Amino acid sequence: MKAVIQAGGDGTRLRPYTLVLPKPMMPIGETPVIELTLKWLRRNGVVDAYITTGYLGHLLKIFCGDGSQWSLNIEYSDEDQPMGTLNLLKDKLDSTFLVLNGDLVTDLDLFEFQAFHKSHGGMLTVGVTTKTIRVDLGVLEAADTLVTGFHEKPSMSYTVSMGVYCMEPEILSLIPEGVPLGFDDLMHVMLRNKLPVHVFRHEGLWMDIGRPEDFKNAQQVVEENEAQILGV
Repeated sequence: MKAVIQAGGDGTRLRPYTLVLPKPMMPIGETPVIELTLKWLRRNGVVDAYITTGYLGHLLKIFCGDGSQWSLNIEYSDEDQPMGTLNLLKDKLDSTFLVLNGDLVTDLDLFEFQAFHKSHGGMLTVGVTTKTIRVDLGVLEAADTLVTGFHEKPSMSYTVSMGVYCMEPEILSLIPEGVPLGFDDLMHVMLRNKLPVHVFRHEGLWMDIGRPEDFKNAQQVVEENEAQILGV
């Protein structure tokens, strides 16, 4: 399998930490997220990885090198906007490939993920999980001026994207060259054109470090799941 790791974001929500480090190099325990990601990919059969870089990308290149320390072949593509470089890589993405965010940690089985993707024959499969959000307020239901229901600090569960996608090369024809196109835009394009988008549900470990509270929580999670995360 081939994988494209999107690591070009500015990490503005994690400032001031990301003033000195790109988000994928933020440490979980003692290990940078990008290292955890690359080791997970290699355990799951990925040999060729393409890292899209932007903000502080030179630090990622210095740290990851050519990937030989993880038995990977790593190449880099500088990007200005997420998804903007997929067309630049289209000559290399000539078979089923993965796209993933550079700020996540998971134990998703990519062999099962790809097998499911192949089974339905579509262009796109999204890895999804369940995210429960607690609202720290009293929530009212109202009709006109009358309260019809009240819930104190309710929890709501949603199906959310994990930031892991399995794609076919044909999907690149939907991405215009030279135009920034995020995953949300791609999803809308496919839905408007009635192209099927499939989901693969994952009930295991998943976390991202996009916000300070997520980053803090990840430190606790890695202590409790060290063997699972590090693959030891």
